[in-house]
Amino acid sequence: MELQTLTYIVVGATFLLYIGIAIWARAATTGEFYVAGKGVHPVLNGMATGADWMSAASFISMAGLIAFKGYDASVYLMGWTGGYVLLAMLLAPYLRKFGKFTVPEFIGDRYYSQTARIVAVICLIVASITYVIGQMKGVGVAFGRFLEVDFETGVLVGMGIVFVYAVLGGMKGITYTQIAQYVVLILAYTVPAVFISMNLTGNALPQIGLGSTMTGSETYLLDKLDQVVMDLGFSSYTQQSGETLNLVLLTLSLMIGTAGLPHVIIRFFTVPRVKDARSSAGWALVFIALLYTTAPGVGAMARLNLMNTIQTGEIGSPTGNLVYAERPDWFKNWEKTGLLAFEDKNGDGRIQYYNDANKEFSAKAEAWGWKGNEMTKVDRDIMVLANPEIAKLPNWVIALVAAGGLAAALSTAAGLLLAISSAISHDLLKGVFAKGISEKAELMAGRIAMAGAIAVAGYLGMNPPGFAAQVVALAFGLAASSIFPALMMGIFNKRVNRAGAILGMLTGLLSTLIYIFWFKGWFFVPGTAMAANTPDNWFLGIQPESFGAVGALINFVVAILVSKVTAPPPEHIQHLVEDIRVPKGAGSATGH
Repeated sequence: MELQTLTYIVVGATFLLYIGIAIWARAATTGEFYVAGKGVHPVLNGMATGADWMSAASFISMAGLIAFKGYDASVYLMGWTGGYVLLAMLLAPYLRKFGKFTVPEFIGDRYYSQTARIVAVICLIVASITYVIGQMKGVGVAFGRFLEVDFETGVLVGMGIVFVYAVLGGMKGITYTQIAQYVVLILAYTVPAVFISMNLTGNALPQIGLGSTMTGSETYLLDKLDQVVMDLGFSSYTQQSGETLNLVLLTLSLMIGTAGLPHVIIRFFTVPRVKDARSSAGWALVFIALLYTTAPGVGAMARLNLMNTIQTGEIGSPTGNLVYAERPDWFKNWEKTGLLAFEDKNGDGRIQYYNDANKEFSAKAEAWGWKGNEMTKVDRDIMVLANPEIAKLPNWVIALVAAGGLAAALSTAAGLLLAISSAISHDLLKGVFAKGISEKAELMAGRIAMAGAIAVAGYLGMNPPGFAAQVVALAFGLAASSIFPALMMGIFNKRVNRAGAILGMLTGLLSTLIYIFWFKGWFFVPGTAMAANTPDNWFLGIQPESFGAVGALINFVVAILVSKVTAPPPEHIQHLVEDIRVPKGAGSATGH
């Protein structure tokens, strides 16, 4: 069957499944809309959490980063999985025991302040909106290639699907939809990885194939990849090339950002008991590990396949490049999306893909008549989606990958949008501005807030400030610098008061936002800051994606110092903090 028709059938079937689940699990109460009635089994919640967590950044962008950055991209694997350990051990069971619906609700009650609750809502919305941009970008990339529609149309279709099952089902519908989406995305990620690993190394498991020899050769796959990229002027794939300080801070930022992401935290409010919250986190790690241990193999093999396709003869030779007129179908297909671009700079009709930044190599290549890298754009987000086509896998595998990429993006987008909706309807409306609102009116407000959040996310997804994983890394920095410290001190430091928490969250968030906006060139006057986006101008050489850890430190220091010079929390709040950490039943700290 022709690829596009098969893709429409597979993707359409998954969309019908998601919508059917949403109709079946439609939320009828605020408890079902916000926390699925607190009745989800921990294994199922672990699977749903895995889908909620493994976003377009995990499915689409992470292997793309690994493909191009090699060793340096391992920080994403360590940071994102390490953060789950923090979440499981330090936050999830205690927040579940508190027994409320949302993260801002915990912060408002713990710091006995409506202002603290409002500040937490602001922090949540800023981090979640930044995160959801990456998901909408992933939806547009997948739709643009496989359904052959333009990027904006792809985002609009994704918005429509999320609107149906998220607005109808709330957390209850999203939970069961995410279970189905996990099955789709994990099959879509591992099946082509198995095929490609078998083709290249003879090993079915890509985790083993990554460290194996090439089929019919005694050369190890990673040694071959090192040779190929270095012959083209790129740095060694398996060696660290980034600054150690940035790698450490980025890993830390991703870890504590993970533990501070509201859309992940609220998943642990959906289980019946405190014990189930920790069990859910353990199961989530198992389900996540299936993809995360596969990603290094996918990234390395995708990069090798890409290079081998373009270099048809002797690597580094001017005659060893693919003739553009003879380029394969996958190349033509991705050119149509605008995510892959070629310019014949020397007029020889060949695709010359070298490293422009390597001056020594450039000087040598220019002797061949080379006038600069002719692959003017290779979007990292295409690597996972294009990999099955490059490897000439069957059409059904390619269609499955398209469905998996969309499942990953939509599942996380739904979780983020629910967190935003809950913050607006439950924390701002019900908790602050209209306390007497009925449950029916609150449920309607939640659905309206969800629709508004989808519209904003769609607009920003059509105008993304970077590739998906980069934008997501910034979102983790924002969550790390604002929400995580407030939660940690709220549970483990009974001396931190409302003034300290409020000022800590604001200074952590604002310092990180200003740093990111300044060095990413989005600050005040368009284009003026881009010149400053170099290691020489960064504070202590810290890249914007890594600054979340510094922002978190600022938050902790400000909160603790302000709390020391102001009145301590009321005695009942200090008892509340102690009660949260006592291993008793869920909700016993607050009576809920």
